[in-house]
Amino acid sequence: MPTRTRCTIWRPLATAATAALLATLVTPAAAQAAAPRASEPVYSYGDAIREAVWVDTGLDGDGDGRTDRVAVDIVRPAEPAQRGRKVPVIMDASPYYSCCGRGNDGQKKTYDADGDVVQMPLFYDNYFVPRGYAFVGVDLAGTNRSDGCVDVGGRSDIQSAKAVVDWLNGRAAAYTTRTGAERARAGWTNGRTGMIGKSWDGTIANGVAATGVEGLETIVPIAAISSWYDYYFSQGAPLYGTGPDRLSNHVNSPDARAACGAVQRKLVEQAPRTGDWTPLWTERDYVRAARKVKASVFLIHGTQDLNVRMRHVGPWWDALAKNGVERKIWLSQTGHVDPFDFRRAEWVDTLHRWFDHELLGYDNGIDREPMADIERRPGQWVTSAVWPPRGTRDTTLRPGRGTAPGVGTLGLRAGRGTETFTDDRELSETDWAARIHTPTPDKAGFTTGPLTRDLRLSGSSTVTVTATPSTPTAHLSAVLVDLGPATIRDYADAGEGITTLTDRTCWGASTPGDSSCFRKTAARTADVDYTIVSRGWADLGNHADDGKGVPLTPGKPYTITLDLAATDHVVPAGHRLALIVAGTDKDLIDPPADTPTLTLDLARTSARVPFAGGPAAFARATAGSPATAPGAATLDGVTAPSAAHRVPGAGR
Repeated sequence: MPTRTRCTIWRPLATAATAALLATLVTPAAAQAAAPRASEPVYSYGDAIREAVWVDTGLDGDGDGRTDRVAVDIVRPAEPAQRGRKVPVIMDASPYYSCCGRGNDGQKKTYDADGDVVQMPLFYDNYFVPRGYAFVGVDLAGTNRSDGCVDVGGRSDIQSAKAVVDWLNGRAAAYTTRTGAERARAGWTNGRTGMIGKSWDGTIANGVAATGVEGLETIVPIAAISSWYDYYFSQGAPLYGTGPDRLSNHVNSPDARAACGAVQRKLVEQAPRTGDWTPLWTERDYVRAARKVKASVFLIHGTQDLNVRMRHVGPWWDALAKNGVERKIWLSQTGHVDPFDFRRAEWVDTLHRWFDHELLGYDNGIDREPMADIERRPGQWVTSAVWPPRGTRDTTLRPGRGTAPGVGTLGLRAGRGTETFTDDRELSETDWAARIHTPTPDKAGFTTGPLTRDLRLSGSSTVTVTATPSTPTAHLSAVLVDLGPATIRDYADAGEGITTLTDRTCWGASTPGDSSCFRKTAARTADVDYTIVSRGWADLGNHADDGKGVPLTPGKPYTITLDLAATDHVVPAGHRLALIVAGTDKDLIDPPADTPTLTLDLARTSARVPFAGGPAAFARATAGSPATAPGAATLDGVTAPSAAHRVPGAGR
């Protein structure tokens, strides 16, 4: 397969040959008019070929003396093969096909007596197979019908899917059974593959793209991880009380649980709860390998995702941009939710056009449309030609003392003096924001005056803090908040911004064993007095090195820069922008061993925030605005973050 270059439109051989023939018979204008712009459902889904093969990964993760084979379930149209035509592939590699289910309906794979797939979860096969695509569902090593062990984003996970791309392109071996010797060939495909998936599935797509494998033309990662360290830690601060071994055990098949003790021990020993960076995390950091990515990327994420957090978007997106990767992005107001459940009709249409362009080579114009779609209010979307928008510049904001302790100002001038707070592990960002205008011992808050015009934040922020701790351990949180009334998606609700209804809509063809009809959803909203815009956390012991923490000397000042998650948010005129600095963000990071009191040096504390229009836009929006805070009323927001341990992608 030729190497992909940016913005190149590829056409399958049959299409190219037809175009060449037309060029010799008709005028150029007629030839252009005859070129297809959309694939149509012209093939029978009921008569589609359903088969299973087992691809050899070349690894022996379970240590049984033979290389692991991963199960690959295939649904493909019968007619193209009968006519000598080859089709592209849409692939979802997942650990969830048997243990946990996929999508809002929690679907699992089901099989007939011959072991061929009957129900393939989600709508991809129902919709795309009649349009001339094959759909391939891969069981990651150690899950469902595959050999091997789950290693949570490491070599085994990624090789599970990469080996399938290699097989589709004639570079790897596959077999008709799990243990037999009869080879299976992929002569029905042209090898052009697009990977898609939500959460762990989308993470695998990121990881495979970062290998640079030939034949992978595009990926569509939904709410996906770009670096597994950032799933478990934030600059040394633990986000969960457990490590990747718990997640591996959650999805491993019974056979894998019995055989994969060595892999489990590695996941424990090489992922210490200290938050120190180890080679295990380097292997699972796809951002570092972004230079290898050849596939285009259509990225979807919820700006309020507290499972796979927006930290996974900014560095990955920027690294892809640096390396000239063709990109598109959707940012919703939801939590960990698939676009099929927050923007269904538009999603199916856009995904259809994206795959037609990237895998069939149709010149449908999607590559010339705005790069970004952003949800401003529930169900209301805007676009940006590029993202972040042109003219976005970092602006340094500085906190200052106010008229009451811990209730300060935020502006362009450097502050003086100090503010002090004591870590309260029973409080979270919602508690801090609700009492932003009230002196409380648990946080320091700083606000602008009411804005005189809208102010757009777009991209990743940082907050640099100089703090003196009273104990040898301390954790820090930094939160940007939009203070003002709004109706937002209730991302803290169990549905994370959606409500599931009882009636269904259908997307594609169905069979008795695989329906294309899925329950509808509606936006779940909340009327609030403030909106959390972005968050970041760190262990102050990591002040000198993000990857290694050290004990603190009580009474000694330390300077650390916290990385806040990327976002895109407009603070409307009349609202205020706030910065909160505090300790443990309950249920979003774990507390330190001690209960520190921290003193902030305001002259050495600042935030760098990317505003559309840069410092001049901030100056205009705050010109003439009073710097004093309003009264001490308690503000309403969404409920506090859930304490439940999250699993990336299981069930929805």
